[in-house]
Amino acid sequence: AQMSVGVSKEILLILDRLERTGAIASALEVAAPLGIEISSNDGTIEHRRAWIDLSGRTVQRTLLEEVPNVTAVDLEGRPGTARVAINSAQGPIVLDISRSRLSARNPHQFLVLIGFTAFLMSAIALIYLRNQMRPIRRLARAAEAFGKGRVVPYRVAGATEVRAAGSAFLNMRDRIERQIEQRTMMLSGVSHDLRTPLTRMKLGLSLMEEGAEVDDMRRDVADMEQMLEAFLSFARGDALEDPERIDPIALAQDAVDRFARAGLQVQARVFSGEGTAMLRPMALRRALDNLISNALRYGNEAGVSAIIDDAAIRLIVEDSGPGIPEEHHDSVLKAFTRLDSARNQDSGSGVGLGLTIAADIARQHGGKLILGKSDSLGGLRVEIAIPK
Repeated sequence: AQMSVGVSKEILLILDRLERTGAIASALEVAAPLGIEISSNDGTIEHRRAWIDLSGRTVQRTLLEEVPNVTAVDLEGRPGTARVAINSAQGPIVLDISRSRLSARNPHQFLVLIGFTAFLMSAIALIYLRNQMRPIRRLARAAEAFGKGRVVPYRVAGATEVRAAGSAFLNMRDRIERQIEQRTMMLSGVSHDLRTPLTRMKLGLSLMEEGAEVDDMRRDVADMEQMLEAFLSFARGDALEDPERIDPIALAQDAVDRFARAGLQVQARVFSGEGTAMLRPMALRRALDNLISNALRYGNEAGVSAIIDDAAIRLIVEDSGPGIPEEHHDSVLKAFTRLDSARNQDSGSGVGLGLTIAADIARQHGGKLILGKSDSLGGLRVEIAIPK
């Protein structure tokens, strides 16, 4: 702006000479040493500047304010030259002034332009990225919920790659659901077919005379029924049960009360936290029943705890039995695995599916089954940990 003000004073000096002498030649004597050319205005001068010429706005404003009778300042007509149209006392004239005298060359203009362009493109990219991340997050939530046993609505959207991933997920989820449904229907038929001969055997035994051999056969049939129920319970896995919003603390307390009413040594130990969660109540009830039954089978008493914190829901069952060595913690979770050396088989009957069923139910909820040693009772400590 200071350079433009200085040139404005020079223009005023030229105009003053022109007005006093009335001759352009006299005005040129002043203008020539200043590097300013004077010519008549042919009417082609327009008030304009390039849109990237940030300092040109200041030049035009200064000349219009400082010099009277300026009609236009053309910064685009001739490269490197500012053409100033003035209505002088001798008629319309044009002063051609080197642009370098009006404003310094400003490389920062390009930096500002580049910065503005970068900011604009970054904003556009951010908006585009947010629009692309939204369907990805929806897909992640749907996959995470399905891993926890919940089916949430999901609609394919987003870029081509995201749509392909979403379609693959929906197809996979449909196949898994169909497989689970078909397996459940098949096992229901198997259950009916296997129970029929067992029922006939029980009926036949009831018609036989009482005796030691008959009693042994009845116990064998009862064991077969128990094994069949355990296997079907494991294979079915409550896969078709819909999650419900329940209170885990109340669920654990109900399990303790049911065993206590049966006269069994089951005690409620630590119950802390509050809140509800989307869970499969029948499946969790069955898992707790299996764990408590195992605890009473191998120990004299069982303790049940339920803890809700910010990270997870923890259902804990402890017993006073011999426990399980740490090196067998992984293998004991496999189906039909029994560690008779560690867990006395004479303490009760079983087919080695109790921990396996509980672990499977924990995985259905996106959690896991953790085995350890009970500090309070000295036996096995089993924890169902379900993330919130």
